[in-house]
Amino acid sequence: MVSDDKRIRIITGHYGSGKTEFAVNYVTELRKQTDRKVALADLDIVNVYFRSREKKKELEEQGIYVIASSLEGAGLDVPAVSAALTTPVRDKGCEYVIDLGGNDVGTMVLGRITPILDRSEVDFFMVVNTYRPNTSTPEGVIEQMESLEYASGLKVTGFINNTNLIRETTAGCLTDGDAVLREVTKRTGVPVKYVSYVEELLTEEVPGGLAGELFPMKFYMRKTWM
Repeated sequence: MVSDDKRIRIITGHYGSGKTEFAVNYVTELRKQTDRKVALADLDIVNVYFRSREKKKELEEQGIYVIASSLEGAGLDVPAVSAALTTPVRDKGCEYVIDLGGNDVGTMVLGRITPILDRSEVDFFMVVNTYRPNTSTPEGVIEQMESLEYASGLKVTGFINNTNLIRETTAGCLTDGDAVLREVTKRTGVPVKYVSYVEELLTEEVPGGLAGELFPMKFYMRKTWM
């Protein structure tokens, strides 16, 4: 599963895709599957509402090294990127997950590490919620993908089908997302890597035959009243 992905996993996605929720669940699952060092970098300077660094204490208790702003304080919204983010790139014994901002502006912070990246070590995953306006059609997903690729200088290596309506999510949501992303794969050749969903929200069985590996999650970032 996640331990078989490339050593450096960069996770991006358009606003409202559920990117950070997926990134936090991904890194905690990775921690369970490997004996190697695991690091998470919160490089999302776009969405100030859900930030993986807010779970720094909980993640570090699990043995995950968290890199965020160079200015301490979860309530700070200053886009000050820590120089420490290059350390896991150079450390071949470290599994690295990067929670990246979800538009062309958000990808600019990668400029700090792209010169030292070995592309053969990088997966660039795009989280997609096809119920969001800009990614509701194959054309929209491809447009967003190409924008991210142009700004980052990296190629998307896999999609995450995270189609949901938050607490109104049903198994049918995943099927709807699957239909859109299968068409995107047909046109671009980029596969669906995972189908992510919050287990507690689904009262029915996940449909069979979906493109991608099933990735059950739990809520880390969203409060009970949201």
